[in-house]
Amino acid sequence: MRDLSIISVLVMPYFTYILECADSSFYVGCTNNLEKRCKEHNESKWGAHYTKLRRPVVLKYSEKFNTLKEARRRESEIKSWHREKKLNLINKK
Repeated sequence: MRDLSIISVLVMPYFTYILECADSSFYVGCTNNLEKRCKEHNESKWGAHYTKLRRPVVLKYSEKFNTLKEARRRESEIKSWHREKKLNLINKK
C-alpha cells in the first residue's frame, strides 16, 4: 500500500509569484504553498532578507506549475526582466 502523504507531495502544485514591497520594488520567488509563503514574507523570520527590509509586501501576481523545475525556470525568467515588463505581466491578470 502506498503512503498517501507521499502521493500528495508528488502532485502538489508550485507557484511563481511577484510581490510588491512597501518601497514599490518587486520580489519574485517560487513556492509550493503560496498563502504560507506570503505570510512568511510579511510576518516571520523565514521571509527573504530582501522583503524583511521592505515590509509590508502584497501579492501582485502568481502562476501555477506542476513541477518545481518549471516554477524555478519561470522565476528566473521573470527576475531577468525590467520593471516595466513585470508591470505588464501583473496588469494582464
